[in-house]
Amino acid sequence: MPSLIVEPLIQHFIMDKDDRKRNKNIGKNFMCRLQCMFSHSSSSESRLSLEDTQQWSQSLEKLLESKYGLATFRTFLKSEYSDENIEFWLTCEDYKKIKSSFRMSSRAKKIYEQFIKAESPKEINIDYHTREQIKRNVKTPTMHCFDDAQKIVYGLMERDSYPRFLRSDIYRTLLENLAADAAKG
Repeated sequence: MPSLIVEPLIQHFIMDKDDRKRNKNIGKNFMCRLQCMFSHSSSSESRLSLEDTQQWSQSLEKLLESKYGLATFRTFLKSEYSDENIEFWLTCEDYKKIKSSFRMSSRAKKIYEQFIKAESPKEINIDYHTREQIKRNVKTPTMHCFDDAQKIVYGLMERDSYPRFLRSDIYRTLLENLAADAAKG
């Protein structure tokens, strides 16, 4: 009878050990990919560091300010099939930089079709009132026509996706690998 209990525990331990090993490898592979993505600048301040990575847990804003943090968060959201919010938020940030009214009009329509319109390919989760307001704003767009939706999406990420990210294997493993590397010197 005891072997019936012990065997599943041993099997569970072996699986956990394999999972830990796999997660460690995933973390190292991801760390290498991140550093390769940004390897065009080789200064020490542009390298992924434990301190920078730890600061991501202070706020979503700190995470998004870091090029590595943003890339890691996007990867995490893609793994959950929920990257439309960060894509919309980043698209809005780029949209606000447009100076030409023609480009602004064209881009606003594209953003509406891609993220706002009901049943759009990357439809974001916003309320009906905001959706209708944007539909009107897009007819004569300004640099602020997506601000309300962008605030809603940021709030959703801050309350939902960001806390999950901080608890995720991808983030925890990355921290563990950087801490181990820092301890090695």
